[in-house]
Amino acid sequence: MSKKNGNKNDHVHIGRVALWVILIFVAIIQIFPLVWLINFSLASSNEMFTTGLLVIPKKIQWGNYVKAFIDGHFLHYLKNSFLINGLAVFLVVFISIMAAFACKRMKWKFSKLVMTLLLLGMMIPIHTTLLPNYKIYSILGLTDTIWALLIPYVAFSLPQAMFLMSGFLESVPVELEEAAVMDGCGIYRIVFQIVTPLLKPSIATVCIMTFLNNWNEFIMASTYLSSPMWKTLPFSILEFTGQYSSNYAVQFAVMALTAAPAVIVYIILNKHITKGVAMGAVKG
Repeated sequence: MSKKNGNKNDHVHIGRVALWVILIFVAIIQIFPLVWLINFSLASSNEMFTTGLLVIPKKIQWGNYVKAFIDGHFLHYLKNSFLINGLAVFLVVFISIMAAFACKRMKWKFSKLVMTLLLLGMMIPIHTTLLPNYKIYSILGLTDTIWALLIPYVAFSLPQAMFLMSGFLESVPVELEEAAVMDGCGIYRIVFQIVTPLLKPSIATVCIMTFLNNWNEFIMASTYLSSPMWKTLPFSILEFTGQYSSNYAVQFAVMALTAAPAVIVYIILNKHITKGVAMGAVKG
């Protein structure tokens, strides 16, 4: 009997070791692009043309980051990115809470149809909307304004937010809202003082995912913006791109600085993303 238990324990130990080896291998694959980015950002442009995956710089070029920060107008683009993404996150959370409550709790004729149409937004590729949106913005005079980015950022983030919010909302007891009505609460007080605090996990998830999805967005920004007034962080890379030559080392430094806020947010709040998505999927 003890021999069988010993063999079983050996198999369990081997299985754990194999699992750890696989997880470490996957982690290395996931982390390597970030290591590669930082490695190239600390080398000179001439040292990048190598046959190896990584560069061993003769001298670490910290000046790449200084040049990226100053000549790349990093602070200006950073301010725009935080402002636009912050407003997008607020609007997505605000609208998704109200829309989810209207479609899931309020009884009206087209509630299911509206919910379906909003969720269908997850199937629309960004590229298909670039030209029609540009034509509409041109007619309305919205090109090269903050609204040119804010509207599509909110629109493309809203379906996913609706999916998560509605899933969480179904787990909130209806009796709480009925009791609030008996106490004389209006619809807005019910939504924002009673229901919203119970949606904190989904709100955290929506905030993080909206921020990460829009932080490095460049296609729409490059299509709708022409002046530097509202340009975001990805445009900082173009400051070091010339017609005949480019400063690749500084471009890598800019990309490292651009990725840093998103990486920090993801590392700190990763557990909220995993928890929120899992709970929303189960409850939905």
